Amino acid sequence: MENDKQVKLQTLHERMETLVNVLDTLDPEQTKVEDIDRIINMLDELEAQCQQYRQQYE
Repeated sequence: MENDKQVKLQTLHERMETLVNVLDTLDPEQTKVEDIDRIINMLDELEAQCQQYRQQYE
């Protein structure tokens, strides 16, 4: 179970790094509404995954 928890934490960490990379590469002058929507969707997915993992390990 501890190994499973570590794998899930690593997955979350990687997804957060991906999001940070996306944010770092955005050019404010070129960013479109679709780009912002995609980022919001990524944040929503991360939040849902965090909540799911939290419930599993409480």
